[in-house]
Amino acid sequence: MFKRKMTEFGTMFNLKTLLSLSRLLNRLGTLPSHQPKVNNSRATNFTTFQKRSSLVHHSKELSEQTVVFDFEGTLLRSSSLFAYFMLVILESGGLLRALALLLLYPLICSVRKELGLKIMVFISFFGVRKDKFRIGTAVLPKFFLEDIGREGFDLVMRYGRKIAVSDLPRIMVEGVLRDYLGAEAAVGRELKAHYGYYVGLMEKKTISSTVNELLAGKKTGRHVVAIGCFSKSTHRQLDLHCKEVCLVIEADKSNWQILPRARYPKPLIFHDGRLAFLPTPLATLAMFMWLPLGVLLAVFRMVIGLLLPYEISSPILAFTGTRTTVTKAKQSFTSTKENGKPTATGVLYACNHRTLLDPIYVSLALTKPVSAVTYSMSRFNEIISPLRTVRLTRDREQDKILMDKMLRHGDLVVCPEGTTCREPYLLRFSPLFAEMANEIIPVAIDVKTSMFYGSTASGLKCFDPLFHFLNPCPEYFIRILKKLPCSACRDMGGALKFEIANQVQNQIANALSFKCTNLTRKDKYMILAGNDGIVK
Repeated sequence: MFKRKMTEFGTMFNLKTLLSLSRLLNRLGTLPSHQPKVNNSRATNFTTFQKRSSLVHHSKELSEQTVVFDFEGTLLRSSSLFAYFMLVILESGGLLRALALLLLYPLICSVRKELGLKIMVFISFFGVRKDKFRIGTAVLPKFFLEDIGREGFDLVMRYGRKIAVSDLPRIMVEGVLRDYLGAEAAVGRELKAHYGYYVGLMEKKTISSTVNELLAGKKTGRHVVAIGCFSKSTHRQLDLHCKEVCLVIEADKSNWQILPRARYPKPLIFHDGRLAFLPTPLATLAMFMWLPLGVLLAVFRMVIGLLLPYEISSPILAFTGTRTTVTKAKQSFTSTKENGKPTATGVLYACNHRTLLDPIYVSLALTKPVSAVTYSMSRFNEIISPLRTVRLTRDREQDKILMDKMLRHGDLVVCPEGTTCREPYLLRFSPLFAEMANEIIPVAIDVKTSMFYGSTASGLKCFDPLFHFLNPCPEYFIRILKKLPCSACRDMGGALKFEIANQVQNQIANALSFKCTNLTRKDKYMILAGNDGIVK
């Protein structure tokens, strides 16, 4: 009897002791209490360190609360930042600097994370002009969005006020965080600059002090939640203001789903840069191994396309890896001339714009020579172009005279968008082409590349054809659609020309499964390059 009583007493004592210890650890913030649910069938990859009440039992809606999240730790699926610094270097520093970063990658992996970050910052930004740096808004957002995990995104976007924290320099992440994710503030490392150039060093002011200043404001309120992989110093600052701190399990991030394009808070329509792939260490090494052969192959492809007739150059280009798919619709309309009024004799081909080579590939698909008009084109490309090209002056009456003159001498290819667009969107079509011809044939064009983009907004446009042919297997898709009835192409005045332009835009968009927009050439260049896009 006595032995049984002592056993029961010992059991109760142990339970009370464990319960007391559990409460103590819970108060200290070191015991994981629960895992908040995310809209996903997989297991949740967040561990919550609870300070007061449970995250799922807040009385107020999450849209009224503030979240402080670590950008790389909470949203990005990849754990390495190497690729983003390589993007900065390749777009602003050149191949030699990129090769230096690649060779130093083993050293960067072997040192402390903070030291490795400083090495990458120094190599990437030393000597870069401060006023010309637009990579953070024009290039990096595309790659950041493609690396975001759906699980982390779903959790962060549930909150109303969002404050983002990043170990990267602020100028690299501010574009995607503010413009695409709706963050109120983007807290990152500040870079030192002298005489308008970055010196590759970061300011001493810590991220935690900046976060502390933001959280101390009156707008923060009492309901603040922190999510991510924070450092110890940042964690101590957040502990003063945050009700809960949710830490992401780093090992499970690789299993996160990619955020679908349809879930982007803001559509990704414009982006710049030459690279079409994320330059991870292995991908960058593959690029450097390809470049010597790729440059020779690109020059050979350009020479063959310029010097030989279409009937001979087409099979040779196909043998080198360039692929062209042509689809032609059965034309059911024939042109007629209107009595008493001079009409153009040529056919006007209105196509969407993907690269500078669009008119050449349209001519190749038609197996006959055509002329082309452009809004801006480098002198070098005008000289080497196998087609007759004429620049538009942006003076409406003068441009009408130029296009009418070219149509009287033969068929004409026009890109009413006025500039290239890489994503599955069509910019607004200028209605000028709708006033010119008796026959208008829409042409839908799409391009697939794996390594480089053959277009640029802020770079040297004279290299656009070279970069397109520098891809191992560039693909062009040409689809010639049914032409508009002649009755719809004559006597266009007032609002009718806009209706024809919109009709052609919608016809091309439906053929390519693209979306139409009201954005213009000027919108693109102001966003990506800060100018109107005129090439002199």
